[in-house]
Amino acid sequence: MSPGAEVGSTVSRHGIVAIGRNEGARLVRCLASLGARDVPVVYVDSGSKDGSQQVARDAGARLVELDSHTPFTAARARNVGWRELLRMQPGLEFVQFVDGDCELASGWTDVAVRALDVDASLAVVFGRRRERNRNATPWNRLCDMEWDVSPGRVLSCGGDAMVRVRALAEVGGYEDSLIAGEEPDLCFRLRGRGWQVECIAAEMTLHDADMHRFSQWWRRSVRWGHVLAEGVARRGFLYPGLRRAFSACAWTFGFAALAVLLHLLAGPVAFQVVACCWVGGLAAIWCRSFVHVMRRGVTRADAALYASSCVGGKFAQARGMVGYWLDRLLRRRSRLIEYKFVADPQGRGGPVA
Repeated sequence: MSPGAEVGSTVSRHGIVAIGRNEGARLVRCLASLGARDVPVVYVDSGSKDGSQQVARDAGARLVELDSHTPFTAARARNVGWRELLRMQPGLEFVQFVDGDCELASGWTDVAVRALDVDASLAVVFGRRRERNRNATPWNRLCDMEWDVSPGRVLSCGGDAMVRVRALAEVGGYEDSLIAGEEPDLCFRLRGRGWQVECIAAEMTLHDADMHRFSQWWRRSVRWGHVLAEGVARRGFLYPGLRRAFSACAWTFGFAALAVLLHLLAGPVAFQVVACCWVGGLAAIWCRSFVHVMRRGVTRADAALYASSCVGGKFAQARGMVGYWLDRLLRRRSRLIEYKFVADPQGRGGPVA
């Protein structure tokens, strides 16, 4: 985006891939946060109807528009992006991926490149992602707590991360067909090849979840349930999220089925006993989650919100898992589960179609 980098500087060794779909003003801020860097930038658009394509052109990024005849996924967009980067500059060693609803923190890329240089076993590094309007809504606060990952070796990253090109190419990039959860899948395959993933103690991105309604949080949690179900289907007992998937199913459908069965076999008293155990078990999960997050230094209100989302999220995740298996049973292609609003560059917008 800017003319050449200084000889020997770290910025000449990496490029940036931004992806988006109907991000509006969020994309304007995202690309503006990249504009002062002497690195190649590719923006991959997934059928936006809000003028995102022109926003990218105006910012000077290399625009790639995905063919709408193939289903849109973030994984597909990222693959197209990093491969386009290598066509532009074949010698790139690292790729910084950033979602179109995020702004890259100043100095982050230099920190990330240094971390990858120091440890040759690292394939992926990422830092602290924060919510832009954390306290605007309860749902934004939940996102900000979700992004708060302790530094060190981890199982997977999120959408924003710097990835070593050699490692990315070694595993063939992201899995195009995944409608969500492509990052844990990539990291699973990387770790299977001996690579490591690490969270480092540095500011990385500012995210704009822009969630104002319970329904948005619910759809986002349903999407995570879809990710869990697909992970189990693809990896079986090796899938790191197996326990979480089992927990969501057990505390929703499992207890419901057990209560009905015992009611039929032993009468209403047995049903009531199971129902009390179910309520007590969910209360125990709430308390455990509350204590866990309080130890991270959050307020009591945030801890209560987080604990409530852990319990309520099980029902949404179970719904997502049912949707995934129904799609497989009926041989239907899974569709994107979106929770954002379509917004134009001036910030106006309506629900995602």
